[in-house]
Amino acid sequence: MSQQSRIGNTELPTIEAMKIGKNLRRMRAEKFMTREELAELTGLHRDHIGRIERNEVEPRIPTIRGLAVALGVDPSELVDHE
Repeated sequence: MSQQSRIGNTELPTIEAMKIGKNLRRMRAEKFMTREELAELTGLHRDHIGRIERNEVEPRIPTIRGLAVALGVDPSELVDHE
């Protein structure tokens, strides 16, 4: 079941998803890594990474793990870090 809230016909990302997108973008920038480079390391498409960063999609747990490994961080840092 999606963790997104629905207002009318518009799905809104949950706070957790918004944290992941914000944290992912920040951590990628801190490592001077492009979306293309992160995509290569994770096997995800660069556009999908962009959608995660913009909170358009909620990544599944295996995706979060893969992103964390590629960034050299613990998965909890993507989810919890402020």
